[in-house]
Amino acid sequence: MSTFRGVFVTGTDTEIGKTLVSAILTKAWNAIYWKPLQTGLADEAGDTPTVRTLAGLTPNRIIAPAYGLKAPLAPLAAANLEGMTINPGRLVLPAVQSPLVVEGAGGLMVPVREDMLMIDLVQQMDLPVVLVARSGLGTINHTLLSLEALRKRGIPVLGVVLSGPENPGNARDIARFGNVRILFSVPQLESINETVVSEMSERVPPFHLCQQQSSQ
Repeated sequence: MSTFRGVFVTGTDTEIGKTLVSAILTKAWNAIYWKPLQTGLADEAGDTPTVRTLAGLTPNRIIAPAYGLKAPLAPLAAANLEGMTINPGRLVLPAVQSPLVVEGAGGLMVPVREDMLMIDLVQQMDLPVVLVARSGLGTINHTLLSLEALRKRGIPVLGVVLSGPENPGNARDIARFGNVRILFSVPQLESINETVVSEMSERVPPFHLCQQQSSQ
């Protein structure tokens, strides 16, 4: 059995709940959070302050982004607008003792550099994936395609997190056809705050058990 240093949180789409799931996992596993590539800083403060607040993190459990880019675009496009080239040497896992929760930007096929997609970064970091997917219509296709892409690269999948109104049929079919476990579900929430994240974190299996049950 492989022992992993943490997980890489990605999604089947953008604006799908990766940051909330990252906060829940960081809280549940007493982990350290890192979003190496942050875009959209012209419009918002970014995901790192959000996770810090939601998970109630002390400064030693936050690693600042390697790149903070202004435009709300894929990292490659946002970096190009600023005349910047993303250096993969800055996207190396930091040496820490606690588990790492690394949050990606967008989905697996989002361009990071001219010669790198987000899935390449996952592979470079040698982390298993927690895949965040919508619970509703269209999710089976998007989720199974993402799982197939990961497995073609030999990237382990820790599990899928479904986000949105409960849909037992979709959850069942993703687990069955994707040969994957549903790690937990995030319902449609009226408000998102530290209390909600704390309650949700109690539903997450311990990190060591998740490692034992990851699939390829």
